[in-house]
Amino acid sequence: MKRRAVSAMNDLDEWRAPGLPVPPSTVLAAALARLDEAYDAVLAIAPSVLSDEDLVRLVDAMTRVADRSAGALTAAIGEADRRRLGDAIGARHTGQWWSQRSLLTRPEANRLTHLGRRLSDPLHAPVRAALEGGVLHVEQARSIVTAVDAIPCSPHDLPSHVEEPAAVKGRAVEHLLVLAKDHDARQLAILGRRILDLVAPEVGEAAEARALADEEAVAARKLSLTLHDCGDGTATGRFTLPVATAQALRKQLMAIAAPRHQRLGDASADVPDRDERPLPVRLGSAFVDWIERYPADRLPSSGGTSATVVVTMSLDSLTGGLAAASLDTGARISAAEARRLACEAGIVPAVLGGTSEVLDLGRTRRFHSKAQRLVIAHRDGGCTAQGCDLPPAACHVHHDQHWSRGGSTDTATGRLLCHRHHRVIHDQRYDTTHHPDGSVSFHRRT
Repeated sequence: MKRRAVSAMNDLDEWRAPGLPVPPSTVLAAALARLDEAYDAVLAIAPSVLSDEDLVRLVDAMTRVADRSAGALTAAIGEADRRRLGDAIGARHTGQWWSQRSLLTRPEANRLTHLGRRLSDPLHAPVRAALEGGVLHVEQARSIVTAVDAIPCSPHDLPSHVEEPAAVKGRAVEHLLVLAKDHDARQLAILGRRILDLVAPEVGEAAEARALADEEAVAARKLSLTLHDCGDGTATGRFTLPVATAQALRKQLMAIAAPRHQRLGDASADVPDRDERPLPVRLGSAFVDWIERYPADRLPSSGGTSATVVVTMSLDSLTGGLAAASLDTGARISAAEARRLACEAGIVPAVLGGTSEVLDLGRTRRFHSKAQRLVIAHRDGGCTAQGCDLPPAACHVHHDQHWSRGGSTDTATGRLLCHRHHRVIHDQRYDTTHHPDGSVSFHRRT
């Protein structure tokens, strides 16, 4: 929008004296008064009495007015920042000064001040004009400014045959303003990160390579994992991973949490064992399954000993009693959970006699070999619980004669059970029935 310079006026003959300051009472105050009158006239019309067409017209018009007001506001606050008006009250910066005057929150005042400062740059004059003209939203303007300012501007950042950075940025502004006609602020921010692919592909490729290398270096420095025992049988944790690793983890957990028979949108009653739990819960369960099925023989040693967890339990608990068991980390678990874990590759039971001496610390053939697993997988074809069709890859090998009760490790007494049904078969609240076809079913005791 083209601006007009206004100078003082002689009230008698309307002669304008060039270069003299304009008294607010004769120019700005009159304009603001007319603005208030226009707002009052619009606000006097109740939206409830409008037709659908007029209501849509009002919404569109006021959206445009809000954008134009934001343009005027950012222009004014940008000039206030240039003049350092906050110095008059000793403010540290313009955002603090404006926040004090307007009661805007400090972050909001700072964001708009920063935008006003950037829009005062001649490079962003087209963005400022679009905002003041009501054809751009303030968040769209912020997305464009952020994207353009992120374009490399140092000569050493650009290939030798590329034009000046200012020209590249100018073309980026033009392209993003065109894209703003069909994309919201969030979409513009995404497109803005790849704008160099459109206006200067050779610059974009080099810039992206540097940006990705920097991101990966930062991600490597931020790697962390913390775990906290809540004292109620649960533990919470936080971790920071490189995005590629996190996506790989999520993909693996999704593969465990979303078996083939859980088809999206299929709510038919004949789908067996459909898991209706929320996705975060299913992912948590999949994470537990993922950890428990990690082969212990592939874990490195720590301090000369295996990283395998040892469960300490009495002989009575091992063979069906109720006394709790202890992990070598100090945690306590139920006897049923200990018996289930005795089938898993990451746990070794240390069985105590009546005088607490160690009677047995695992057995060399407790785990089925790879060849045995292949035979069992070929025979069972998946989870052997009736109504469950999870594939072998999602199953554990369970000892029909519980290993914790002296069962042998061979193909005849091994069967495939998914994570869920492996828990059920070790749960003393359920009776297990073995059927002639090799399947098992469960019935909860009453």
